[in-house]
Amino acid sequence: MKTEYINTVLAKLEGSFNESQIEIIRKALKSSFENKEVIDIIETQPQTNEDALCSFLSAKKIEGCSLRSINFYQVTLQKMFIFVKKLYIFINTEDIRYYLSEYQNIHNVSKATIDNMRRIISSFFTWLENEDYIIKSPARRIHKVKIPKMVKETFSEETVELMRQNCKNIRDLAIIDTLFSTGMRVGELVRLNISDVDFSNKECVVLGKGNKQRKVYFDAKTKIHLQQYLKSRKDDNEALFVSLLEPHYRLKISGVEITLRKIGKRINISHVHPHKFRRTLATKAIDKGMPIEQVQHLLGHAKIDTTLGYAMVDDENVKISHKKFLG
Repeated sequence: MKTEYINTVLAKLEGSFNESQIEIIRKALKSSFENKEVIDIIETQPQTNEDALCSFLSAKKIEGCSLRSINFYQVTLQKMFIFVKKLYIFINTEDIRYYLSEYQNIHNVSKATIDNMRRIISSFFTWLENEDYIIKSPARRIHKVKIPKMVKETFSEETVELMRQNCKNIRDLAIIDTLFSTGMRVGELVRLNISDVDFSNKECVVLGKGNKQRKVYFDAKTKIHLQQYLKSRKDDNEALFVSLLEPHYRLKISGVEITLRKIGKRINISHVHPHKFRRTLATKAIDKGMPIEQVQHLLGHAKIDTTLGYAMVDDENVKISHKKFLG
């Protein structure tokens, strides 16, 4: 097999080198392959970009990535393949840089969007490298995009109370209380079943990112409103939150988002969305002195940096703490 590979390489060099040069290359290849086993991996190597993508997505699925994340990976990488028009083993660093630059110029997207694309492309090529399908990831030298830090808004207690007062039914009130007191993701909220809620201990088990389970906790007010909502229902759906109209299907993420936007519109407050409740809880918890590691666990973050990005620490409290600990 060694001889076969050497002859194949030399045949492709004919016309570019003279006979004496070819002989030198032959000896160099023969010396390089000496005492080494050559394994034919052509059949196992992904032959097309689509093959490589399918293998990568399968690996991500096994790792526990959500269907939503897998779909995002697929769309992002397919767009890159369409633009670059090269087989994955020939894509280089400049190809990726040029693609990201042109995508930003054409679509006028934010730096955060470009960095998300960079992260996915890097993950793909790192996986190819780890699987020995390529020698080195071409995305390794493409660094994280610097994103200007913006102060993200949170809900004040007055705003949350206004939203509560402007709910037209007990279900919407229960949704607001649950999001505000637990800080769970909206995807976790809509996946909850009634059986997941422990009213005695005021806690429930949610299924987070990567199919990881964790406990979240709610207050007495949330408990009362959840029980009142469940008592008012006439359906037999196992879901904790269902649509208001028959046949009362499990509520979807879009249903929660639309509900919150309508409530915000009634009180003339824009940007009322589920994630803002999560950020508000993180900020409130740190503001009250909860250790950052516990906030991280409460929110289900794999990295503490993510938690720090969620919480907006109040400047006045920093001043008080400075006086307390350093004054």
